[in-house]
Amino acid sequence: MSVEIKVPTLGESVTTATIAKWLKQPGDAVKEDEPVVELETDKVSVEVGAPQAGVLGPQVVKEGDEVEVGALLATVEPGKAGAAAPAAPKAVAPEKKVEAPAAPSAKPAAPAVDSAAALPAARKIMAENGLNAAQVGQGTGLGGRITKGDVLGFLSQPQASAPAAAPKPARKDDPREERVKMTRLRRTIARRLKEAQNTAAMLTTFNEIDMSGAMALRAEFQENFVKKHGVKLGYMSIFSRAVIAALKEFPAINAEIDGEDVIYRDFVNLGIAVGGPNGLVVPVIRDADKMSFAQIEKTIAGFGKAAREGTLKLDELSGGTFSITNGGIYGSLLSTPILNSPQSGILGMHSIQERPVAVNGQVVIRPMMYVALSYDHRIVDGKEAVSFLVRLKQNVEDPRRLLIDV
Repeated sequence: MSVEIKVPTLGESVTTATIAKWLKQPGDAVKEDEPVVELETDKVSVEVGAPQAGVLGPQVVKEGDEVEVGALLATVEPGKAGAAAPAAPKAVAPEKKVEAPAAPSAKPAAPAVDSAAALPAARKIMAENGLNAAQVGQGTGLGGRITKGDVLGFLSQPQASAPAAAPKPARKDDPREERVKMTRLRRTIARRLKEAQNTAAMLTTFNEIDMSGAMALRAEFQENFVKKHGVKLGYMSIFSRAVIAALKEFPAINAEIDGEDVIYRDFVNLGIAVGGPNGLVVPVIRDADKMSFAQIEKTIAGFGKAAREGTLKLDELSGGTFSITNGGIYGSLLSTPILNSPQSGILGMHSIQERPVAVNGQVVIRPMMYVALSYDHRIVDGKEAVSFLVRLKQNVEDPRRLLIDV
């Protein structure tokens, strides 16, 4: 008896995915739970396994197609490899309804959507907004089909009231150039970053931190820390604990705007930006305010490994209340991080450099780090943002403050 392979539930707010790669072909033998197809969502890649052992039947969708949760992908047939796979079911065109001519109206009807040019999720949004394929233009999906991201991108653009200008001629590629299609994850990153700029009243403030105290702490306790916990004491756990202490003092930076309300929290779900093969992702340390230095270090190490291997789970990438990004590991001296919407704050860490500074009237050389706090000025005042960074500076420069809560 054949068993259907369908798109599984993909996590909070994720309703569609793209067929990234078929790992098995029709006629191939598959084991139970063996991955047969890789889906790419807005956040991570997900492998879908065979529900039973047998032979992979027809593939209903092709690589590059966009599919919704619950959509049929393929079937698993009983038998052994090499058996001829049944033909893929043909898509049945929807029956056309003949309607009587509409009575004259002062308001023109919305243009019909060209269903052949758009994927299902895109068609739905186009219909809701009275758009047609010609208005959205050339799609980025397989064969030029319009995707959900194409429609959302079109809707986010300011619409001119004047008649549309003539279409821009297609760009002529230089033979020395290579055109590579953006991945779904990269398109999502681009869209979300632009949404954050368009939505929040984003502002960035800076400070610098003398890292001497944190470096001395690591040097003194590193060996014993590794022996006891099996992980190194890094700067990320020190900064994480320092951030958590400062957020408790300035709760607006850990809050978010929801319509005309502000949601304050008595917990911290800390997002830590990590680099993966497909781009930057921000897994979340849930209830980080209840974790020790060692627990935070172990969690961050696990996220880094999962990001490199592409095994991060969807629920690990949602629910953050504040984020930290460390451009210093790539050599960045100073930057202005962009908010991870709907969060109201993000801290940027940077490279540690020895610089001359004045201490007690004397010029000395100290390991210094610039830090940047980007925040939503709609909810966070400048005084709060500056005070937050001052408290962070105090906590990192003298980590003992974190132990005695002062």
